[in-house]
Formats: sequence, C-alpha cells, structure tokens
Amino acid sequence: MALTQLAVVSTAVDILQQFGLADLSMRRLAKELDVQVGALYWHVKNKQELLAQVAAKLLNTPQLSVNADDFSTPADTILQLSRRLYLALLPIQDSPEVIEVATAMQATELSPVLQLRELLEASGLSAENARHGQQLLLNHILGSVAFRQNLVQLDVDAPLADGFDWGLQRAVAGLVS
Repeated sequence: MALTQLAVVSTAVDILQQFGLADLSMRRLAKELDVQVGALYWHVKNKQELLAQVAAKLLNTPQLSVNADDFSTPADTILQLSRRLYLALLPIQDSPEVIEVATAMQATELSPVLQLRELLEASGLSAENARHGQQLLLNHILGSVAFRQNLVQLDVDAPLADGFDWGLQRAVAGLVS
C-alpha cells in the first residue's frame, strides 16, 4: 500500500490517542507505518506541521460545528461550541498541547477555532478583539482539559464539576454583552 498524507496523519492520531504526545515521534510513526523516517517528509515538512494536521483531524468533525440559527443568542452559540470543544478534547491524551502548537502556527484548518472568532465578530467585537477573545476562550478550554487530564493521570479523586462551565460563562458574558 502506498504511503499517503491521510495514512500518516491518521496513524499519528492513533498514536496520540493510545500513547500520548511523548510517544508521537517521527521514528515511532515511521515504525508504525513500516516505512523509513525520510518517507514521512514527503507528506509533512516537520513534526510541527504534523501536529497541526493532527489537530485539524481531531477538530474538523461534524460534532464540533454549530449553527448559530439553532441558538437564541450569539453567547449561547459560543458557549455551546466551547463546551463541544472541551468534551471532544477531554478523552484525547495531550490534546491541549497539540491544539496549542497548531494555533501557535496559525493553522487555518481548525474549523471550530475559526468559528469561535467568527462568532465573536458576529456578536459585535472588532476583528482584533475577536482574536483576543478567541485566545481567551481557547486558553480556558485547553487549560481546563489539561487540568482534568492531569487529575486522571495522577489518579486524584476530584469532583466532576471542575469550574470549567462557570469560568466559561463568565468569560463569554464579559466578551459578548
């Protein structure tokens, strides 16, 4: 079977989900695909680009898209999209780090992240303030996911309510009035 970009990214997602980011090396990926490491670079420039593509595969799913017409206010739409992002990333080991790399690279393929900014702009924020609001919400989502994942890894008994939704509601209320 010929090596494709889809196979490279899908296998990288599988490694991330099963073993975490620490085990997602180009060597490990090549071994899983039964190819030489150099063959991977025909499909991705470097590990950062690979992580951006992994992030896109994790986020660009129908479950993460929201239709603003389904909600009574822009704030409700933003809340729902943020909650969906949180719940989608929670079971995937090290997903906050992967999404952070992709957003730092200004990856344009992250549909839900771009939709957050569009919703903030549609609610009346300037383009610049919408970018800042998008970053604020992403920091809260990714930080909350990382916190919850750390509790699980450390086997710490913690209440199910970790303050994510409370903080999210306050952040959105401050952004969209």
